Amino acid sequence: MSGLRRSLRLHGYSKGPRSPLLCSAAHSAATVYDANVSSTNTTVVIDHLSPVPLHEQVSAAIRRAIADGEARAGDRLPPAKDLAAVLGVNANTVFRALRTLRDEGLVEFRRGRGVSVTGIAPQRSPVIALARELVEVARRYGYRPEELADIIKQVS
Repeated sequence: MSGLRRSLRLHGYSKGPRSPLLCSAAHSAATVYDANVSSTNTTVVIDHLSPVPLHEQVSAAIRRAIADGEARAGDRLPPAKDLAAVLGVNANTVFRALRTLRDEGLVEFRRGRGVSVTGIAPQRSPVIALARELVEVARRYGYRPEELADIIKQVS
């Protein structure tokens, strides 16, 4: 059992296919959530003194859970407030991390159904991140998307 799942279990969460996910011990009331994924590595420690932004550390922990197979396509993540409590960060930090993962195509937001893992392989997300970075650099240097596509074709 890796990362996210072990950490959430230590904080009162349980996992099972479509089984209820109990609210963390950080919350006084025992609220039941219908989420599939209950993970955030015990070894996942958010380092508040690290130069790496907190939202990037959170997104890396979730990305790793997806890559390790803890979170599979269609699995729902626990509510952001609960992830924030377990990780010791602000809920807005978790929301920012989830938006990053959404932009990478790893998770999707569904109104009334929470955040679910998509079927896109985690290996694709670094490519998407690098492509975004390349587009940003190209814009700074005045290249249009068509010119950038031509450059990529020439290099490949």
